Amino acid sequence: MTKLNSKIPEGTLEEKWTKYKSTVPLVNPANKRSLEIIIVGSGLAGASAAASLAELGYKVKCFCFQDSPRRAHSIAAQGGINAAKNYQNDGDSVYRLFYDTIKGGDYRAREANVYRLAEVSSNIIDQCVAQGVPFAREYGGYLSNRSFGGTQVQRTFYAAGQTGQQLLLGAYSALERQVGLGTVTMHSRHEMLDVVVIDGKARGIIARDLITGKLERHFGHAVLLASGGYGNVFYLSTNAMGSNVTAAWKAHKKGAFFGNPCFTQIHPTCIPVSGDHQSKLTLMSESLRNDGRIWVPKKQGDTRKPKDIPEDERDYYLERRYPAFGNLVPRDVASRAAKERCDAGYGVGASKMAVYLDYTAAIERYGKVQANKLNLHNPTAQQITEMGKDVVKEKYGNLFEMYEKITDENPYETPMRIYPAVHYTMGGLWVDYDLMTTVPGMYALGEANFSDHGANRLGASALMQGLADGYFVIPYTMGSYLSNEIRTKAIPTDHPAFVETEKKVQENIDRLINIKGSKSVDYFHKKLGKIMWDKCGMARNEKGLTEAISEIRSLREEFWKNVRIPGGQNEFNPELEKAGRVADFLELGELMCKDALHRKESCGGHFREDSQTEDGEAKRDDDNFCYVATWEHKGVGEFELHKEELKFDVVHPSQRSYK
Repeated sequence: MTKLNSKIPEGTLEEKWTKYKSTVPLVNPANKRSLEIIIVGSGLAGASAAASLAELGYKVKCFCFQDSPRRAHSIAAQGGINAAKNYQNDGDSVYRLFYDTIKGGDYRAREANVYRLAEVSSNIIDQCVAQGVPFAREYGGYLSNRSFGGTQVQRTFYAAGQTGQQLLLGAYSALERQVGLGTVTMHSRHEMLDVVVIDGKARGIIARDLITGKLERHFGHAVLLASGGYGNVFYLSTNAMGSNVTAAWKAHKKGAFFGNPCFTQIHPTCIPVSGDHQSKLTLMSESLRNDGRIWVPKKQGDTRKPKDIPEDERDYYLERRYPAFGNLVPRDVASRAAKERCDAGYGVGASKMAVYLDYTAAIERYGKVQANKLNLHNPTAQQITEMGKDVVKEKYGNLFEMYEKITDENPYETPMRIYPAVHYTMGGLWVDYDLMTTVPGMYALGEANFSDHGANRLGASALMQGLADGYFVIPYTMGSYLSNEIRTKAIPTDHPAFVETEKKVQENIDRLINIKGSKSVDYFHKKLGKIMWDKCGMARNEKGLTEAISEIRSLREEFWKNVRIPGGQNEFNPELEKAGRVADFLELGELMCKDALHRKESCGGHFREDSQTEDGEAKRDDDNFCYVATWEHKGVGEFELHKEELKFDVVHPSQRSYK
């Protein structure tokens, strides 16, 4: 295996991070003031990193393509954030969170990184409470918890169904405080289009002002990418429509290796596709599986309304197949089970590509609890139902309202219809223990890196990772690199490397704008998305992946000959923005299929039809694939594979079972 230095500290798992913090090189306050850091992205990872590093004294420049950091896609997270606080006294611990995450990721993540994540999780909650994040609380004032998939404890902290929004507002307030103090310069409506590398180190970026179209050069002693995931390569996903891979892909083309690109997460609870007119899909939080029950009719092709199907004619298939975890199995397991039922002819709704998520039992259960609280000994069924609805509304009200607005169906009265959809990407830029990529001085945080979730992320762990990286990891690990940069003066942006990089960016924009073809950007994006979903989606095989690679190459060739971009480049032009992003997706899509083709095993969200157990579960091949597949860019469509062997000293890989 090619040697990739992950820089994992020596010592026992429990000691690694503590020892690292105690021995990592530091930068004194006076020197911090002369060091400049560029942060690309202002979601949870980017905003928390910018605020934390500025608080330490560094000069920070933060870039986002939205009109405000508050519009980062982190705001869309609904269900909650995990932390090993054990407030419920139900047996949780740092080790159990670590174990659940390793197992949930199907043993394809580094032990050291995951243990550190579990270790700092409790600090995140304390930090956010201090910021004023309005987490849900119990009657007595204690912070409330709820269950999420892949666990048997309640460790998820939440703020109704808008946890991401509230956490982002907390990080945003910390960021804006630093903007007010002058330690952070905020560049909104700016998109990073390339990284400037000088003498092998990341030394700045080329960014485009999306209002004027002007290209700008920005120097930094280090560059942090916190630009999110690449789920929109599938076109239809739960991601915001602006979410893209461009920043990470430009870094990849400048030498940053890409880790496990085929590891994408399909979320089991989303509103089903309703037609070709859609441009995105809507997530229904995993927290709904906390109380809702998932079922399909036992009869194939059943056209009856759900309320007309008696209890004994319903198949609660997750509870039947996985009695130990029931409806709270991990996302990859729940998604494949829903697909299997629908493919077998048991799907519901007009498309027959949906299953029911039913709250009838939860409403009745909560209603009876409320009746006891109110000392009502013989409540009527209607009273129980009304009281139960009030409790559910308090916990999930905004989610139920959102569902009703989109579908025009009342989920309190009739079960929701749900189906899996692309949601998150576990793959990303390869990083070491310090979160540094293979390009010195370039870091990747949050969903932009590959590090913590293996082949499948557990619910409520994305927010945990983003804030852990920004608030509690990067402020320490930056010192290891920047302590050797204190003698490096700011490099003028008329340096030949800046000039040459900007020239190449401009040439690429000119090439795009001058194609003047006949097909829209969305035409190509939709075609790419269909190829990816059909052949590199929930189920994959050698034939389909081989075909996908060929089809993507042909589509990419057609794109560069026939895409039409209206408007000019020296103005606000969303179509030009989209064109650049889709061009990068057309290259990434090929790499994802190559990665999926080479990994001849099933693990987590990567399901190869030729590698499954007798009962249809993912079948890993630890003898041949217990590594991080790390790809080096060698030219358009050309990649070299490097492997980082995964060693498990504490948790020993076994066949995942949630039965």
